[in-house]
Amino acid sequence: MSLAAVFWIYGVFVSAELAMLHVIALYLDQIWVQQAVILAFALYTPGVLVAIWRCSDNASPFWATMVRWLTVAWSLNTAFILLFLQVDLLMRFARG
Repeated sequence: MSLAAVFWIYGVFVSAELAMLHVIALYLDQIWVQQAVILAFALYTPGVLVAIWRCSDNASPFWATMVRWLTVAWSLNTAFILLFLQVDLLMRFARG
């Protein structure tokens, strides 16, 4: 597939949808739905980042390099966000 399609559709759009599901579950105080979305996001993100990395071979050298740096930043950002969301969820669950 083209880099643009994988990046924008599978990367940005689907990730934004998962984030929106988490926000809605947070607003409605549905802890188990939040946990399910965190797990889904944790399972989905590595696959889409690998796909983006591999599709960058089909792009010009500038965009390939740019996307690979963004992929590294994206993975670190996702890891920290998921860690903090999980810790917050565990603390809320422990409080009852």
